[in-house]
Amino acid sequence: MGMESSAESPQPVRVVMQAVGGWIGRLGKIWVEGQVAEMSRRGGTVFMTLRDPVANVSARVVCPVRVLEAVAPVPEAGARLVVHAKPDFYVARGTFSLLALEIRHIGLGELLARLERLRATLAAEGLFADNRKRPLPFLPGTVGLICGRQSAAERDVLENGRRRWPAVRFEVREVAVQGDRAVGEVLNALKELDAHPEVDVIIIARGGGSLEDLLPFSDEALVRAVSATRTPVVSAIGHEQDSPLLDLVADVRASTPTDAAKKTVPDVGEQLQLIRQLRDRGRRVLTGGIERERSWLAGMRSRPVLASPLREMDRLTEQVTGLRDRARRCMRAVLDRAGDDLAHTRARLHALSPATTLARGYAIVQRPDGAVVRSAGDVERGDPLRVRLAEDSITVTVDGADPGDADPDTGG
Repeated sequence: MGMESSAESPQPVRVVMQAVGGWIGRLGKIWVEGQVAEMSRRGGTVFMTLRDPVANVSARVVCPVRVLEAVAPVPEAGARLVVHAKPDFYVARGTFSLLALEIRHIGLGELLARLERLRATLAAEGLFADNRKRPLPFLPGTVGLICGRQSAAERDVLENGRRRWPAVRFEVREVAVQGDRAVGEVLNALKELDAHPEVDVIIIARGGGSLEDLLPFSDEALVRAVSATRTPVVSAIGHEQDSPLLDLVADVRASTPTDAAKKTVPDVGEQLQLIRQLRDRGRRVLTGGIERERSWLAGMRSRPVLASPLREMDRLTEQVTGLRDRARRCMRAVLDRAGDDLAHTRARLHALSPATTLARGYAIVQRPDGAVVRSAGDVERGDPLRVRLAEDSITVTVDGADPGDADPDTGG
């Protein structure tokens, strides 16, 4: 039940604190997971700060030395623990703390299982998708480097990068790369370099280590921050066999810090060699093209039509003359054959014509109406007849001869 108060009748601080302490005391015991950020010992009590693995939230833990020493190995700063504690509120100072009753290390198997669940969750959100990964710039002017203080990873990246391209510049941010402060410092350095207007690519580098040492680079907050950067990020954490979640969200994964320098900074010697090869190839292509055009032009100029146009015209004139004569000969032969055929046809017609018969001395006797008289019995005495000869015709009259006296061979 809430406490009743007003401006006219306020509650004293002690009453409020006692009420808060009473509410917290009724919460009961609870298991809490976190990472040890700080640890100090005073007498028989150990005071720890337990940080949330994702959010920027922490709680004070009061632990008797006997409880801490019951854990093997004894926890140190940076360790991930599960604490069975009772919430406690110190009324005199108004401070909240957890009274540790039992402490356990998070086992390696359980830790891997948690990382796998986090990996699946982030993958389902699309943070590891290939289509969101950005290509690295061909020649970065300034490379941002996040690494440990005076570490071998820093030396490898700087030496290899400057040896490959001496003009490249580095913006180095040295941070803690393990322990409870690692995630916060890496996040701050990442934010600073991502906002830097001259930084074209960011390398996050660290040497090898155990799974616990590399845990900061699987932190959910860091993974989400890398996915939200505008600058491409190269992950160079651990060795080839190590695979923190940062490797999956980064735009490019490098197996080692040296490999990160090689993938980020081009080799000036290789680029000069490539330029020479491309220049030689271009020269060969251009020279070959010119030689082909020259050969084609020489071939065209050597053709008769271009080498001696008048000779070509004479040749074509002879060709036309030959075709004309051939056409004439063909036409003449056709006409001769047609003339012969016509003469033969005329001869056959002349042989079959009645005029030819008449020319041999025969005559055609016709009535006035044009009917041909074929027999003497067809006429009577006094009938006028027309006798058609080869050249002309005469008109006669039938005399008194009997039809039976006619000569059958002569028809008269």
